[in-house]
Amino acid sequence: MSKIQLYSAKACPYAHRTRLVLGEKGIDFEYTEIDLQNKPEWFSTISKYGKVPAIRHGENEIYESAVINEYLNEVFPEPALLPKDAGSKAIARIWIDYANTKFTTAFGKLLRGKTAEEQEQGHTELNEAILFIENEAFAKLSGNGAYWFGENISLVDLTFYPWFERIPTLEHYRNYTIPAEAVRVKRWWDAVSDRPAVKAIANPVDFYIERYSRFIQQPVAA
Repeated sequence: MSKIQLYSAKACPYAHRTRLVLGEKGIDFEYTEIDLQNKPEWFSTISKYGKVPAIRHGENEIYESAVINEYLNEVFPEPALLPKDAGSKAIARIWIDYANTKFTTAFGKLLRGKTAEEQEQGHTELNEAILFIENEAFAKLSGNGAYWFGENISLVDLTFYPWFERIPTLEHYRNYTIPAEAVRVKRWWDAVSDRPAVKAIANPVDFYIERYSRFIQQPVAA
């Protein structure tokens, strides 16, 4: 089948997910950077939502990172990035949904909050999410392994990781650090950060600080 065409944006954490999957699987692809502030008109014919990531693979045009990543895992089955049995696979999908509906929402609320109250709420919700991961994922699913499901990295790890690469931005702008008791989360963060596919596309903290500066507002009274 033809080579993957990836439409992405370097600063976008959702697009970052798909680049990690491509790297972990060693899939060859062609890269097109999309300026999200000035998207080319033709891009809407590939991504009907106008968002990155999107891919073209033969006759298939696919968008939404979670959908793309499952597609890649099916079309390029090795190494497998989801558990084999149906029950564990369902658990993986629940965690991916948790990332999309809870974790990223809390992160965004803290980063983009317009009032002190919104930022404090984001801070609380992000701490709660990280401790939920600590106690419900790593304490119950990982065993002695460093990753979500133990010894082998999965789509779940790659779904959450881009936001952790960006947490130093929260430290810079919002004086945020993850809870001290999240020791398994820190171990996981270190393990994923050290993977060759992750290091190959990692951005320095200053890159995110500069890119995310437009989202930052000084808190005002609620």
